[in-house]
Amino acid sequence: MSTYMQMVSSQGCDASVLLESTEGNVAEKDAKPNKSLRGFGSVERVKAKLEAACPGVVSCADVLTLMSRDAVVLAKGPSWPVALGRRDGRVSSAAEASSQLPPASGDVPLLAKIFASKGLGLKDLVVLSGAHTLGTAHCPSFVDRLYNTTDGLVDPSLDSEYADKLRLKCRSVDDRAMLSEMDPGSFKTFDTSYYRHVAKRRGLFRSDAALLFDADTRDYVQRIATGKFDAEFFRDFSASMTKMGDVGVLTGTQGEIRKKCYALN
Repeated sequence: MSTYMQMVSSQGCDASVLLESTEGNVAEKDAKPNKSLRGFGSVERVKAKLEAACPGVVSCADVLTLMSRDAVVLAKGPSWPVALGRRDGRVSSAAEASSQLPPASGDVPLLAKIFASKGLGLKDLVVLSGAHTLGTAHCPSFVDRLYNTTDGLVDPSLDSEYADKLRLKCRSVDDRAMLSEMDPGSFKTFDTSYYRHVAKRRGLFRSDAALLFDADTRDYVQRIATGKFDAEFFRDFSASMTKMGDVGVLTGTQGEIRKKCYALN
């Protein structure tokens, strides 16, 4: 559920999402929940320079965690301290990712259950959803809201005017090429406009719309959407990202420090 590179995989914060599929194993980067992820090349370039300077010292998991933080900062968002010393996982499974990562079509009970399995709460869910202020998404991740396969009608939880604009970009359920901004008009800047869109029923994903159907998440959305509590959201986001960065961390002799992030040593 993030527009920058996803820190936490189904295994935890161990960079297993960076591994390429091999013969006999479909890696989690090829799982449906991860299809919108970008930035793999950037991670590899940073890792290559680190290996040239100090080989075998900085893990891909730490690189990914630092780059996630820095991507937010460069987009005018908050910063937060990042503890280092993670090691990289050796297991990456698309099947596991599909069952354990938050789907774009999920409702709050499902998403909350998945977050809870990682030690994250309902507030973390609504706060980290705010990362949808950055980036774009391909049609397949939301086109079912525009063309219901049963009756062809638009999802009633989606603002009709916004739906019409989306239909101009994604003209059929088979459109896999076109992109849409997740935070229209502000998709390159980390701010609170995402919550204003959600409050107006203009969240791109079903998981965004779902935030209005739970009392606690709705209250947070509506509060931040006023534009009066940007500093509060920035603090909350920093705290939740710190928590997420501690999920399933490998240390000591666990895992390895990969020489290349896309392959095991």
